[in-house]
Amino acid sequence: MPSGRMPAPRLLAFSDLHVGFPENRKIVEQLRPESAADWLLVAGDVAERFADIEWALRVLSERFATVVWAPGNHELWTHPRDKVQLRGGERYAGLVRLCRSLGVLTPEDPYPVWDGAGGPATVAPLFVLYDYTFRPPGTSDKAQGLAAAYAAGVVCSDELLLHPDPYPSREDWCRARVELTRRRLEAREPALPVVLVNHFPLVREPTRVLRYPEFAQWCGTERTADWHVRFNAVAVVYGHLHIPRTTWHDGVRFEEVSLGYPREWQARRRGPLGPRQILPAPVTQVTRG
Repeated sequence: MPSGRMPAPRLLAFSDLHVGFPENRKIVEQLRPESAADWLLVAGDVAERFADIEWALRVLSERFATVVWAPGNHELWTHPRDKVQLRGGERYAGLVRLCRSLGVLTPEDPYPVWDGAGGPATVAPLFVLYDYTFRPPGTSDKAQGLAAAYAAGVVCSDELLLHPDPYPSREDWCRARVELTRRRLEAREPALPVVLVNHFPLVREPTRVLRYPEFAQWCGTERTADWHVRFNAVAVVYGHLHIPRTTWHDGVRFEEVSLGYPREWQARRRGPLGPRQILPAPVTQVTRG
C-alpha cells in the first residue's frame, strides 16, 4: 500500500463470538477495523447473558462505523445464571432495545445501504429462527426428528433454554417471523441487490456436512430456501454451524462467518479466524471456485 493511503472501507461479518469464554473475549477486545469507515455485521451468538452481550456490542460499536446485529439462538436463551430473566419475544424486544441504546442496527430497524466498494447494496439483518423442517434422514415429522436426536444424544440446549412465549412453539414463532420478514424484504428498494444476514443458514445444503445430522433440525427452515434468489442477494451471511467457509448456491455466495468455541478454533492450524470480508467481494470469491 502506498505511503499515506488509507485502506478502503470494507463490509465485514463475524458471528458466534461466545464472549462468555475468556479466550473469545480477548479476541473481541483485540479486534480493530483497518478503516474507520468499516462496517461489521454480527450474525448472532454474541453470548448468552445480557451483560456479556452488552459488553461485546458496546466495544464493537465504538470501533466500527456501523454495526448490524441479527440474533442467534444463544442470545435468546433465558439462562438460569443471567440476571435478566426475560423470555421469548420479550427477551428479543429487550435485546433490540439494548442494541438501539448502543447505536447497533437490528432486524427491527430500516435496512441500511452499503455505499462502499461492491455496493450499493441493501444490508438486511434477519430473524427467522427454525421450524424443525431440516429433519434427519428417515424421519417425516418433528416428533420423529426429535426422537432420533434424543436417541443419538444430540439435542440442542434450545429445548430447555429458548422459550417461544407468547407463541405456543418455536416453529410458530418461526412462521410469524418468516412472514413478517418476507413482507419487509418485498418492500425494500428492488433495484438494489441485498446482503442477507441471518444466524441460521437460509438453505439446508450447508448442514449436510454436520458430524451429527440430527442437529440440522435446529439450523433453519425450508421456508427461506429461495430467498437468496427471490430477493437478488449479492451475498448471504450466516453462522451457527461453527464451520467457517464459503459455499455457492444458485450462483450466490454464502459465507459462514463464525468464530466458534475455543476448543474448535484452537484445534485449527490457522487458529481463530477473524471477520470475513463480504464487500467488496475478495478477488478469490468473485467467481465460483
